[in-house]
Amino acid sequence: MKKLPHILLGLYALWFAVMAVHPYSREVWFAENLPIVIIVLGLVSTYRLFRFSNTSYLMMAVLVFLHTAGGHYSFERVPFGFITDLFGFARNHFDRVSHFSVGFYAYPIAELIYRRGLTRSKGLLAFCGITAIFTVAAVYEIIEWWYAASADPAAGIAFLGSQGDVWDAQKDMLSDGLGSICASLFFLFHYRMEEN
Repeated sequence: MKKLPHILLGLYALWFAVMAVHPYSREVWFAENLPIVIIVLGLVSTYRLFRFSNTSYLMMAVLVFLHTAGGHYSFERVPFGFITDLFGFARNHFDRVSHFSVGFYAYPIAELIYRRGLTRSKGLLAFCGITAIFTVAAVYEIIEWWYAASADPAAGIAFLGSQGDVWDAQKDMLSDGLGSICASLFFLFHYRMEEN
């Protein structure tokens, strides 16, 4: 389906508009949406130079849509009670699911490296995607810490979304990494690579 990226972009524009109406905190909404808008604009601006597979666009869209909802409600307030209640969690784990979806970007990273001919090694393709995501995860947690320390205290706490968990940053990075491992394995078994 050649139009899938366009359909996803249209759905995102609609979702963004809906989630921009009366967010929990406009300051948090802006901070949470800024990186997502940068990702979307980057994909739009490079579309003619490099078109990812539909699978990559679908996987990248998961984070875009989840994170946009998290920006509207703040991650700890997203209506996710049915999961919390189902598993008996003491906290809202919507942010962990969103962090797991960050790892899905390992698939398009591996696809880009493979299609640009930078390596044909399946192991290196998986390794590059996983390490890229772990790096992004660590940098993002540092940015969260910086923002929380410099912003209005209430907005900083809402942006962090730690919900009282002192190990929140480490668990977020682990979620990112586990998502990247799953996405890399999916790439290795799903993506059709030409034999050398």
